[in-house]
Amino acid sequence: MACLELSKEVKQEEEEEEECTNDGTVDFHGMPAMKGKTGTWKAGIILLLNQCLATLAFFGVGVNLVLFLTRVMQESNAEAANSVSKWTGTVYIFSLVGAFLSDSYWGRFRSCAIFQVIYVIGLVLLSLATQLYLLKPKGCGDRTTLCGPHSTMEISLFYISVCMIALGYGGYQPNIATFGADQFDEHDPREKQSKQAFFSYFYLALNLGSLFSNTILDYFEDDGMWALGFWASAASAFAALVLFLGGTVKYRHFRSSGNPITRFSQVIIAASNKWRVEIPENEDALYEGDEESSTTAGGKMLRTQGFKFLDKAALITSKELGNEKQSNRNPWCLCPISQVEEVKCILRLMPIWLCTIIYSVVFTQMASIFVEQGDAMKTTIGKFRIPAASMSSFDIMSVAVVIFLYRRVLDPFVKKIKKHKGEALGITQLQRMGIGLIIAVMAMLSAGIVECYRLKYARKDQGSISLSILWQIPQYSLIGASEVFMYVGQLEFFNEQAPDGLKSFGSALCMTSISLGNYVSSLLVSVVMKISTTDNMSGWIPGNLNKGHLDRFYFLLAGLTILDLVAYIACAMWYKGIKHGEISQELKEEDKCKV
Repeated sequence: MACLELSKEVKQEEEEEEECTNDGTVDFHGMPAMKGKTGTWKAGIILLLNQCLATLAFFGVGVNLVLFLTRVMQESNAEAANSVSKWTGTVYIFSLVGAFLSDSYWGRFRSCAIFQVIYVIGLVLLSLATQLYLLKPKGCGDRTTLCGPHSTMEISLFYISVCMIALGYGGYQPNIATFGADQFDEHDPREKQSKQAFFSYFYLALNLGSLFSNTILDYFEDDGMWALGFWASAASAFAALVLFLGGTVKYRHFRSSGNPITRFSQVIIAASNKWRVEIPENEDALYEGDEESSTTAGGKMLRTQGFKFLDKAALITSKELGNEKQSNRNPWCLCPISQVEEVKCILRLMPIWLCTIIYSVVFTQMASIFVEQGDAMKTTIGKFRIPAASMSSFDIMSVAVVIFLYRRVLDPFVKKIKKHKGEALGITQLQRMGIGLIIAVMAMLSAGIVECYRLKYARKDQGSISLSILWQIPQYSLIGASEVFMYVGQLEFFNEQAPDGLKSFGSALCMTSISLGNYVSSLLVSVVMKISTTDNMSGWIPGNLNKGHLDRFYFLLAGLTILDLVAYIACAMWYKGIKHGEISQELKEEDKCKV
């Protein structure tokens, strides 16, 4: 059904007149982008396929990394869970690096290409290290045979390769999401709808890419064929790179807008230097700037209330009035109001962003604690064995189903109801993120209840594994449903609300939330283990889960998510969105499109 919807939108674009985009995008040669020749779903589908293949490669490593660390690298369950959380956190913290370079200097296309090359090299290095050095003795790394100790050089090679994978995938991820959104003109009603749909399809492509990793590759790796799985990931990443470069002439591009740190620093310093000056009620005293400095692709940013101290950066004093007349403005003393609003914009996003971190703590359990829990359950149905990590396939299927139901049933239904009340919007992005938190609470409660029964049967049967791994289906499905509301809503929200020169940073905020969620998860596991292992107790998450209380850890996460939901509701009610003025109808001569 999703493919059918995409094909209809592609056919509509083929009927598009040969005209120029209205958002300031350019083609590969730096000329104004033509609607009929660049962007839209012609480019969007290439980027979705690229994302699918790149994600397949990433999860080919990440989905079973916790088992690789225990079976091959000889780490304990708690150590492996912490290592995976830290590594995943590092992946997404690198998204800030990629976003900064993209928004400031390289542009999104060049950033995507460079980081994908690093990504491919890291995967090839990991495959070589695993095949030549880490799987010793031969045949080790499966469910029964652990690998022997490794030399410092072999361990270093492993960590260098996974760090390169983290840098490559992390730097690429926020840019590919924003680059895909760039292919749709915000000021064209039809393309604006396609842009909103793109984020749902983007997240669906991400999950479909991981489906192959969580099923086919997972079986090979779980049976000890780690090198084969890693080589398949490397091949997929290389194919993604070739596909991406193959679509070069079809892409639309925004020009990079310079170093945001400099722009932000100018506002802070200019406002601080005028801390004693009172702001008059008359807005004419605030510096509007020239057309180039105060107008972006989305239109002129209007002054908003709140953070009034920063408005002093745009306050024109008698000294600055003289400098302005002489066209000698010092940007460290006087900033346009649009530049001030950029800083306000990011400051307003911070509370919302902080409230998404606890959700990411819940989400990261799927790649670590859920797998360890599943590994301690009955994984066979007759003669067929289900690898614990492959249960995340139910998360992926849940994402696909809920995206379809949301776009085709729920959102149109809510819009129809609101239309009768005189409201144009359906479920807002902030409301979707709140719904995601509620479903995350349900997922943790489900996981905790399953663990209670698993422990009950394990202790009753003196440690034997009797509860089927299929009882994990509800918790995985609920996590998948929550992702559609939280992460897709997040991507749309941060991309829409970030200033035009910081769109990649907006996407990076979503990725960094996942990053900090992994670090917080690692810290939480360490604290829980330290507290719960006092008085010679085995702790909540010991090597043998039958001796622990993993259920209490799940209920703890459910409680923390409820507290986070309360804080989130307060922040969402306080939040005021970005305000743009009308777009100037007069285009610069060099930006006019000749048809």
